Amino acid sequence: MGQSVVVTGMVLTAMPISEYDKRITILTKERGKISAFARGARRPNSQLLAATNPFSFGEFELFEGKSSYNVSRASIHNYFRELTLDVDAAYMGFYFLEFAEYFCQENNDEKEMLKLLYQSLRALESPSFSKELVRVIFELKAMTINGEGPSMFSCMHCHKTEELVHFSVRRGGMFCPECVKAIKELKGGTPVSGKDFRKIHESTRYTMQYIVSTPVEKLFSFQVSEEVLEQLQKIMKEYMHVYVKHTFKSLQIIDELQLK
Repeated sequence: MGQSVVVTGMVLTAMPISEYDKRITILTKERGKISAFARGARRPNSQLLAATNPFSFGEFELFEGKSSYNVSRASIHNYFRELTLDVDAAYMGFYFLEFAEYFCQENNDEKEMLKLLYQSLRALESPSFSKELVRVIFELKAMTINGEGPSMFSCMHCHKTEELVHFSVRRGGMFCPECVKAIKELKGGTPVSGKDFRKIHESTRYTMQYIVSTPVEKLFSFQVSEEVLEQLQKIMKEYMHVYVKHTFKSLQIIDELQLK
């Protein structure tokens, strides 16, 4: 027989099933990403009507069957309703949800991704942070949590920690000037393009080091100059293109809105 379990998590996606039901995906602290059916959740008087919408964060009581979960009750702590008041922030939030849905797995420890998702959505609601800064912080930290973040604290070739001024997206980390020069001068083998290495500002490096090493709870506690933000955006755009082989629909919409 199945049993009742209570999980803490956030609704990532919601899909209509039959006339009155929903099938939702929840990123949970206890069981990673799971799918569940919410019977009658589309009825106007259902207690699950709002609780099973994307962004809803709280506790979900589930009946665990042989092959699926069924939502029986939900206690929502945050609906992130403020996001609906800003179209750009809402689409950015949907991008974060889609990113988490793509990367996270069932029965995997996804507590850090859940915390990052929650804190990033809170930052999107805050007028203190630009959405562009929140995005690069989310992307870089998410890639780090999933084991694909860059090496920021030492030269990837000689391992020294000083004079780290060159960043390579393709090689995934920092390099000192001497090693960059030596690599470019190598004869034979695969040609090395000067575009493999980007000289970055010291403030940009400090910012990236802070993001990859700082606990999620303390991430959104700083601002950067326009120059640093622009460099971070270029780096993360290239980094995502190299390391994430997926097209996010919400990201396409964001790009279209920015062109208007």
